[in-house]
Amino acid sequence: GTAALIWNEIIREKVTNFIMNQSKEQRILNYVLQNAVRGDPRSVVDTIDKYCSQKEWAMNVGNEKGLILDKTVEEVNPSVALELGSYCGYSAVRIARLLKAGARLLTVEFNPQFAAIARQMIEFAGVQDKVKLLEGPSEEIIPQLKKKYEVDTLDFVFLDHWKDRYTPDTILLQECNLLRKGSVLLADNVIFPGAPDFLTYVRKSPRFQCTNYPSHLEYMQVEDAVEKAVFLG
Repeated sequence: GTAALIWNEIIREKVTNFIMNQSKEQRILNYVLQNAVRGDPRSVVDTIDKYCSQKEWAMNVGNEKGLILDKTVEEVNPSVALELGSYCGYSAVRIARLLKAGARLLTVEFNPQFAAIARQMIEFAGVQDKVKLLEGPSEEIIPQLKKKYEVDTLDFVFLDHWKDRYTPDTILLQECNLLRKGSVLLADNVIFPGAPDFLTYVRKSPRFQCTNYPSHLEYMQVEDAVEKAVFLG
């Protein structure tokens, strides 16, 4: 089943890491540096998708759910966007390429190794002027957004970090007055690995209007979904 598939991927990754003395994330970056076109975000995104579908699975949002992400970003047309969970910078590059002139994306990554990879990926894609990577835990960074990073309110938030942080961080965004009427939250992996408490929270809250987009886990035929929650004020 699914668990066995993913378990095999994890074991294969650990063996490869040991032999090559580098992480999977470093291998993804190296593949991009060697095969993608510098300064072309679309090429970077496509090259990561190619690597992860053909060589090693990775937890990027991927192409199928990426199209839902693209469509949402285009609809919202945000001036200020926040991403929780940069990982290798895939979705940051994907979002940044759709931002209008003068718009910015703040992307938060807790893992210093991932942050280092994401920084290089963003720079190679040529979107570093639009993207600011903030390193640290989301619960510490969110309360600093207004003062330290001059955010008034967020037009768009992409949740793709630890699933158990989805609900507390959504509550924190509200407590810090970072959401306005019409702010859009988009949450990845709500079915697999799953964020059931988040779905319950936003769907039961009178402050959110929710839409579910059934899809598949990145690069696999495993059921997953993306949840859109519009803040009603």
